[in-house]
Amino acid sequence: SYAVSRRIEPFYKGGRIQFSRDGKFMFCPCGTRLNIIDVETGALESLQQDEEEDITSFVLSPNDEMLVTGSRALLLKQWSWQEKKCARTWRAVHVAPVASMAFDATSTLLATGGCDSTIKIWDMVKQYCTHNLKGSSGVVHLVEFHPDPSCLQLFSSSMDYRVRVWDLGSGRCLAALEGHFSAVTSLAFTDTHTLLSSGRDKICMVWDLKTGESKRTVPVYESVEAAVLLPEKGDFSQLGVKKQGLHFITAGSKGILKVWEVATAACVYSQPVPFALQEEASERSLTQCLLLPQRNEIVTVSVEHNIVLYDAQTLQLKKQLAGYNDEVLDVKFLGPGDSHIVVATNSPQLKVFELATSHCQILYGHTETVLALDVFRKGLMFVSCAKDKSLRVWRMNKEGRVTCVAQGLGHAHGVGAVSCSRLKESFIVTSSQDCTIKIWNIPDTLTSKAKAALISSPETLHARVTERGHNKDVNSVAVSPNDKLIATGSQDRLAKLWSSAECSLLGVFTGHKRGIWCVQFSPVDQVLATSSADGTLKLWGLRDFSCLKTFEGHDASVLKIIFVSRGTQLLSSGSDGLLKLWTIKTNECVKTLDGHEDKIWGLHSNKQDDMVVTASSDSCITLWKDVTEIEEKEAQAKQEEQIIKEQELSNLLHEKRYLKALGLAISLDRPHTVLMVVKAILKETDGRKHLEENILRLRKDQKEAVLTFLVTWNTNSRNCHEAQAVIETLLKHEAPESLLQYSGIKPAVESLLPYT
Repeated sequence: SYAVSRRIEPFYKGGRIQFSRDGKFMFCPCGTRLNIIDVETGALESLQQDEEEDITSFVLSPNDEMLVTGSRALLLKQWSWQEKKCARTWRAVHVAPVASMAFDATSTLLATGGCDSTIKIWDMVKQYCTHNLKGSSGVVHLVEFHPDPSCLQLFSSSMDYRVRVWDLGSGRCLAALEGHFSAVTSLAFTDTHTLLSSGRDKICMVWDLKTGESKRTVPVYESVEAAVLLPEKGDFSQLGVKKQGLHFITAGSKGILKVWEVATAACVYSQPVPFALQEEASERSLTQCLLLPQRNEIVTVSVEHNIVLYDAQTLQLKKQLAGYNDEVLDVKFLGPGDSHIVVATNSPQLKVFELATSHCQILYGHTETVLALDVFRKGLMFVSCAKDKSLRVWRMNKEGRVTCVAQGLGHAHGVGAVSCSRLKESFIVTSSQDCTIKIWNIPDTLTSKAKAALISSPETLHARVTERGHNKDVNSVAVSPNDKLIATGSQDRLAKLWSSAECSLLGVFTGHKRGIWCVQFSPVDQVLATSSADGTLKLWGLRDFSCLKTFEGHDASVLKIIFVSRGTQLLSSGSDGLLKLWTIKTNECVKTLDGHEDKIWGLHSNKQDDMVVTASSDSCITLWKDVTEIEEKEAQAKQEEQIIKEQELSNLLHEKRYLKALGLAISLDRPHTVLMVVKAILKETDGRKHLEENILRLRKDQKEAVLTFLVTWNTNSRNCHEAQAVIETLLKHEAPESLLQYSGIKPAVESLLPYT
């Protein structure tokens, strides 16, 4: 049996993120939730808004104590985020959602910029709105207070591309800084009189706030989403900073960080990246960049929802988190101790997650969506295949870094399934929508560690043999545990067995009524398992190609199957989001696990056979741990407790301690035993009186239980006198008002009336 040990679900789907002052926690909006992530461990907790209340913006106060969220319901909420409690809710007074928020340096004033072109200032201590600033046009998407609290000024920008300066003393607009020709995306203060602004018009501007004039315009040749000033203290020589003076970092549409010197308007450093740069915006473009002084790190957020932390002095990658996975198409355990998982999401990049820290590496190489994965036995080398008609071989080094060591081209269509040799790292089998299967040999240069370390660019693999295997798409391939056989399953409803040496056909398995999604060899027997869109799983003998068993129970297509419990059980995943565990010997489904909302495309167990990972179209990855032993122990403990209580009950009856006996029988939920106790009391001399005393000393919940029991006794002529005796006691001593408070009193009275 399995239970969920961990879920990796989307925690960020766009919008601005923030960090706590010490940099330990990261705040990410995700629909109606605001997720709080521990940066070191990746542990996640959420502040949950009501339904209908998608978060449109949020802000954390500089003193780290207050968090305010604005939602589509036009409400503002103040949270004590450490306790996960909402402290208060009030109406935003804006007539459209709040698009931006900012606290002042003292954490007492909050500014909210709305989609209704107004800005409101709130006094957070006295809890009222102090200003309503009008005059902007369109959405106010940027508000910032002047960093000096004594200088009561607010800066804002809206859809007219100007930066407005508001005086909070008089509530008037002091100046509108004109110079940008597209949306202003960020504002940063160098000192009390100098402001840096960045825009989507591919320039950054430095303003003198005393005169309201532009001091310098720096053309950066890309649409900028964020400009961050480098601190004056600190050694940034590795980022090209050679002289004193202002330097800043930009992040934008090209997806890389650049360092600029204000005095010369020159780019002094460009970050090297593992992908080709594009001029226009793409999924690699950066949407945000922050400096975390406490951690000495720079954070970037990309359109693909990847959050990356770099060392501030060197821009060395420290940690990477994936906020959103889209549909997950396959997942496998990776690493010698199954310490990582590799995930194919609906994109050309692969993601490798370290389970202990949630650190995510992103592997570039494929040019279209990756469709399937398989890992070699040792767990260090794995293969991916994609819609771009290619396969790639990747290798993980001791530090856990993954590089591409080989690639193979040759299929005419997307490569949909891949399987690795089981004994040694000697060959790979792929199958494609072009109805062929190909076998690729792995050269020695890749398998020996010494030579693999010297590979600078991926080697090219060539297919040793190609065979047209089926008349329709081949959905699945598998290699037998001894590497001698290959099985394929296809949309043409057939599974076929091939010899791996020269790819000659050995036999055909016919019997499924719909296309076959998955084929898998048993690790212990000469048996092949197949699963199909007809909702069944079948086991086949490899000697005579006959069907040995059929497992029925899924209501939808069965997409993946694996053998677990050393080959004695099968685990299958369906397109309805359910997992089923089957015992092969008895042919029965022993457990159904509901862990996903949508098709489960990925299913894999670790080498120890005590963990399973599943991945689904609902963007979630779930890790399941084997809890058979724990469940058995719990059941045994329960049984022992029951036996002890029953023994105690018979002792109490023997000693005529009726009140305790009644209480125990009620707690064990034994109506018949309660009746026996009542009968025993009535047999005593003065039985009625004793019964009254005992019934009246019961707690209210115990009386309610007795009431439900006696409804049944009352329908039987043998037991109705006892039932009537208890009813009489209740009616005599309980006021009608208190009887009406009993749970289930109405059905009880309705059932008692006809027999009383």
